[in-house]
Amino acid sequence: MQASQFKVPTPINEPILGYLKGSKERADLKAELLRVESEVVDIPCIIGGKEVRTGNFFEVRMPHDHQHVLARVHLAGKEEVKLAIEASLKAKKEWEALPWFERAKIFLKAADLLAGPRRATINAATMHGQSKNVYQAEIDSACELADFLRFNASFYERLIQDQPFSPAGLHNSVDYRPLEGFVFAVTPFNFTAIAGNLPAAPAMIGNTVVWKPSEQQCLSAYRTMQLFMEAGLPAGVINFVPALGPVAGEVALNHPELAGVHFTGSSNTFNHIYKTIGSQVELYHSYPRIVGETGGKDFIFAHPSADLEVLKVAMIRGAFEYQGQKCSAASRAYIPASLWSQLQTKLIEETMALKQGDVRDFRNMVNAVIDARSCEKIKGYLDFAKSDSSYRILAGGEVESTKGYFVKPTLLQTTDPKARTMCEEIFGPVLTLHVYEDSKLNEMLKVANETSPYALTGAIISQDRMAIQKMMEELKHATGNLYINDKPTGAVVGQQPFGGARRSGTNDKAGSAMNLLRWMSARTIKENFVPPKQVLYPYMDEA
Repeated sequence: MQASQFKVPTPINEPILGYLKGSKERADLKAELLRVESEVVDIPCIIGGKEVRTGNFFEVRMPHDHQHVLARVHLAGKEEVKLAIEASLKAKKEWEALPWFERAKIFLKAADLLAGPRRATINAATMHGQSKNVYQAEIDSACELADFLRFNASFYERLIQDQPFSPAGLHNSVDYRPLEGFVFAVTPFNFTAIAGNLPAAPAMIGNTVVWKPSEQQCLSAYRTMQLFMEAGLPAGVINFVPALGPVAGEVALNHPELAGVHFTGSSNTFNHIYKTIGSQVELYHSYPRIVGETGGKDFIFAHPSADLEVLKVAMIRGAFEYQGQKCSAASRAYIPASLWSQLQTKLIEETMALKQGDVRDFRNMVNAVIDARSCEKIKGYLDFAKSDSSYRILAGGEVESTKGYFVKPTLLQTTDPKARTMCEEIFGPVLTLHVYEDSKLNEMLKVANETSPYALTGAIISQDRMAIQKMMEELKHATGNLYINDKPTGAVVGQQPFGGARRSGTNDKAGSAMNLLRWMSARTIKENFVPPKQVLYPYMDEA
């Protein structure tokens, strides 16, 4: 047995590469993009470390060139999901018995591989598969995923060092065990980092996982699974099962060994998961942990003291980066009338000047939305706004889906602060703004707090410190992540733990120790070094 103390390297956020002309990283990525588009990847299920091919395919296509097939994915059915659960339970005993630092080393190695030789691989898969420009892919699939893996190891080390007081003659300790059973990880299309973290975080603690990725994100999810395996992840610890949600859910949610659900996706789906578990809680061997991050209707609230340039940048970047397909994207804004006349022209001009198109052209800031269904949903909101007299379309409003699923960055102005597009999640490049009278600031803060059922992110733009404090207090429960003089997107692991409340989820804060605690079941151990040897207590002596 090795007699040494393992120390997790102090994590720092992975530096964001610039991809400037002439740089090695740009050349490497351009070459990998060409390679990705030149092949059609055969993606199997990975169950118990083995590739499983069902012959029942679905295709992954480029959203910006939807006739171009990137991969054919073997769709898991009920039988494959059952096999994945069995494989996870089979791997459980040996995996959780492995010293914590040996588990952590696997994911630390994965982070280093990701930051180095696999960086272009994962970025190119994300760019082509999810239509992300080079910057959005870099901050997500390379930097944030590496950050999750490194910081989680550090958080884990810190958590297990938290031990109780032991008086003389006793030794007290807490054993931070994994949960009993398997964890069901259900991941979204929009962030490769989230898709990797949801199975990896419970696994690092000693849990074993059944991972159902989003169909649209399967290419980068598969590359992530390959990364974990290359780093030494044992067979059965994470089982990769691309499946339709209802199929995977029916099997996993009705299994008595379900220990927890790690979810990011729609509120409706999470509601179904929560109801299903709650309605049959007697079925399970333990109460399943339910961790979810769902929708958002994120706001930017400008005070009359706001810096106009700061406000403009926050609105454009917050609303239109990655086509508004971030659960944190700005989708409603409250602008004081005193600023609107100065802001309006610049905001419209800069929005209309944004270049949109294929991810292979690095000049494009805006690319395609994920698929035809999303495109049609967004178009429905735009058609509604065009037919309603309370709206003005200031910029955009067009959809072009002949070659790719392109929705123009759109600015809507409404006279109704509770209009439909101020309340409902659109998940596209659409920002609705309402101009309010400066004298109605307090009233509008109340409206902003009460308009949406969500409470994920929001931004306050102001130069007045007293106003900032007041607005923070009035909007105290309206967000899980609040940004001051910045866009409401871009949470960084280790800096801004991410998650929302109300209908935005359970607020278990990915990117912090709080999330890891959800995958632990602590055992308190008391050892008496000088145990008593008589039954009666001294106070019982009447003599």
